[in-house]
Amino acid sequence: MDLLIYILLALTSVVGLAFIVERGLALRWGKVVPAIITQSLASCRTREDVETLRRACAQKPSSLGRLLTLAADHLDWPKADNVDALQTAARHEIVRLERGLVVLEIIVGIAPLLGLVGTIAGMMTVFGDLGQTGLNDAAKLAQGIALILRATLIGLLIAIPSLIAWSYFSKKVEVLGVEMEALCDDFVRRHYRNEK
Repeated sequence: MDLLIYILLALTSVVGLAFIVERGLALRWGKVVPAIITQSLASCRTREDVETLRRACAQKPSSLGRLLTLAADHLDWPKADNVDALQTAARHEIVRLERGLVVLEIIVGIAPLLGLVGTIAGMMTVFGDLGQTGLNDAAKLAQGIALILRATLIGLLIAIPSLIAWSYFSKKVEVLGVEMEALCDDFVRRHYRNEK
């Protein structure tokens, strides 16, 4: 039983680390909101400049690029319809950015519980052995208790970095979402200036 708990803790640790690294790479600012797109967006004042923006979006595929391409493709639509389409696409992009965060959230909850299960299983073994051999060897009892507490410690050492990463990435997705919303709103306002 103890071995199974340690295997599950090791597996949880590997999965958590994989998602932390993957989300760390995927949520880099330059990958979600590339500088080349924001520069093209800043100089996109007229409908003639939209083609330059499209090229920049195609050159650097990103969440912001997909949203701006969608808005640019629908500039002939009424403003309200374009904004609605953009909001729907933005929700999809946010879900895409949040991908994997639920796994980190699960690891935050499950790792300490696995450690606790390991502790309880180890205590059952130690006290079962104690019932058979008695209190003759205090060193063996102390060694057994140290082994038991190791499972709890490992569970917490997996959960704490996962909690930090989950909190950081959740906040980063929120900040990226606000930035993309502001940039898309600026683009739409600029190109529907004459509409009410």
